[in-house]
Amino acid sequence: MTQTSTIEWIAIPAGMLHRGTPEDELDAVAARYADTGVPRSWFEKEAPRSLVHVAAFRIARTPVTVAQWARFADETGRPRPEGASDHPIYGVTWAEAQAYCEWISADAGLAVRLPTENEWERAARGDDAREFPWGDDYRAGLANLIDLGVGATTPVGSFPAGASPFGVLDMAGNVDEWTSTRYAPYPGAPSDVPEVESWAFDPHITRGGAFRHDRDLARCARRHSVYEADLRAVGVGFRLATDGEEQP
Repeated sequence: MTQTSTIEWIAIPAGMLHRGTPEDELDAVAARYADTGVPRSWFEKEAPRSLVHVAAFRIARTPVTVAQWARFADETGRPRPEGASDHPIYGVTWAEAQAYCEWISADAGLAVRLPTENEWERAARGDDAREFPWGDDYRAGLANLIDLGVGATTPVGSFPAGASPFGVLDMAGNVDEWTSTRYAPYPGAPSDVPEVESWAFDPHITRGGAFRHDRDLARCARRHSVYEADLRAVGVGFRLATDGEEQP
């Protein structure tokens, strides 16, 4: 049995992504989340809204778990992970996530990788411009964020009512998720959006927010790099993707 047999793939059809946030809505977005303390400049990185075609791909229904990571750790001589087996692995560097993808690809004969930023947002948002994976309005209890009060990860897939339009779970909360995309402003971004975030610990974009984060990071459009070296405190994990639709 290959390691990929433990992955539940969701086929995401080719389609148009309503990527990002319209520039003329930034003031309203910043006001809506003013209580989180997030400055307007952070939301500016989401602008402008663009229609972007995304080719068909597959994405894992849930993030990589402690149990899945443990097999990788055992075979590659890495320390065994802490935590319950059905919880997401976190505290993982981008390079370690890449190494996992290469390991599982070799085992399965399938090119497994991290999702691109556009793929991640399409899997979360679907065909419309919804603000959260489940719809336009924030609803407490649909994701493991700071307002839930758990203060730690929960088993993957614990919030089925918070699923994306394609049925992908944990796209908001639990662990922040690596993508394969390095930070850069969107084409046509506001002039004060930085070309490079030199202060970032790692420039690759993460998405979705973790158990320690507020609801602003649960938004489908929210994009950011990793700014702290303690990736376990940040709550950074990942999920897998692969090209195309599942073959018979």
